[in-house]
Amino acid sequence: MASLRPEIIAYAGGFPITNTFVTTIVVDIVIFSLIFAFTRRVALVPSGIQSLIEPIIENFYDLTEQIAGSKAATIFPWFASFFFFIVCANLIALLPGFGTIGFWETVSEHGHGVKEGAKELIPLFRAATSDFNVTLALGAVSIGATHVIAIKYNGFVGYLRKFLSLNPIYLFIGLLEFLLELVKIFSLSFRLFGNIYAGEVVLATVAGLSAFFAPIPFLLLELIVAVVQSLVFAMLTMVFMSLLATTSSEGGGH
Repeated sequence: MASLRPEIIAYAGGFPITNTFVTTIVVDIVIFSLIFAFTRRVALVPSGIQSLIEPIIENFYDLTEQIAGSKAATIFPWFASFFFFIVCANLIALLPGFGTIGFWETVSEHGHGVKEGAKELIPLFRAATSDFNVTLALGAVSIGATHVIAIKYNGFVGYLRKFLSLNPIYLFIGLLEFLLELVKIFSLSFRLFGNIYAGEVVLATVAGLSAFFAPIPFLLLELIVAVVQSLVFAMLTMVFMSLLATTSSEGGGH
């Protein structure tokens, strides 16, 4: 069964290199390679990879315009970046070899049901989004960028008016709203982490019972979950950005 924390596979100058970190690097390489391939042969009549990616980008931009309006040009790059990174990270983790190729290590202490002295497989690759550190970082970047965009469109004073007021009641409400903004970081993080990690555990359990046919339905289900969770994270980010950028100045009505 997959451990809750990522496994350390090496050290670089005292810095631990985990299997989720290695997977993140692989995901980055794949994304940059796709960007290079896509931008290298852009044509008026789409073909190849352009005909696959261009309709997705156009539909996503139209969706962003419907929700964010005139702010779509600013919000769309964030929406698209989150979606493509997370969906690539989720889908790559479903490829053969993830969680199964690695090295055996003797367990020096009790942990997640493994007896001391037993041999445990340390996979070289593991889903990046099954590491809470990764999803927490994504959530922090998402909400941090949301507030930066809010300041951009409303100015610093207009942004502060969303949360601060001379009226004690409105001041309390504003501070509560700011606290909820911080809670969004953990909400986004736990939602993504929980779904991907749970799927990882299910696949590992089913594969332990039957390594051939039994995991296939669960792989198909995880394929859907991988895309849906990527879209949910990106969509929530887009909505948060649009709402805060639009209503920050209106918060002055507190």
